[in-house]
Amino acid sequence: MNTLKFKEKILLLRLKKKDPDAFAQIYDLYVTPIYRFIYFKVSTHQDAEDLTSEVFLRTWNYIVENDEEIFNLRALLYRTARNLVIDLYRKRARVDLVREEEVLLNIEDDRQQSLLSEIETRSDMKNIEMFLRKMKDEYREIIILRFIEEFSIDEISKILDKSKGAVRVLIHRALNVLRDLIQKNEK
Repeated sequence: MNTLKFKEKILLLRLKKKDPDAFAQIYDLYVTPIYRFIYFKVSTHQDAEDLTSEVFLRTWNYIVENDEEIFNLRALLYRTARNLVIDLYRKRARVDLVREEEVLLNIEDDRQQSLLSEIETRSDMKNIEMFLRKMKDEYREIIILRFIEEFSIDEISKILDKSKGAVRVLIHRALNVLRDLIQKNEK
């Protein structure tokens, strides 16, 4: 057994007994390589610093709270670092998806609102009611829920028990049918 592994074993035994000095020595021994490992994966100092701190916090908690014997402290630290980096990217992907969906919803909503404004300017509300009666129930219902009752896409999807995507498609189709009905009436 080389001296580093022997030193690790002694530090781990002391750490099991919640010795903060042993933890400080482990930290000093591995903080730079763990930081470097994380930094090359996340490319920002702030994220690397935050994740490095989290690695050591989680490692401390794991060692102190579990009775399992740890055979390779270095491997535990790097596995923890790797998992935290993966978690960071998963969270960012979810946040990015939510942001992209919000942007798309705003763009889509703006288009729908302008289409509805166009429809309203071409025809008064009494005529719109007449056009709504000419539409199939599903389209009439979606127009009423979205533009008269002003429900969000999410709320409509729950009401109709449909996915948000299906609701958006339905709104789009209903608005196109309504516009076509108005255009035919103008001729």
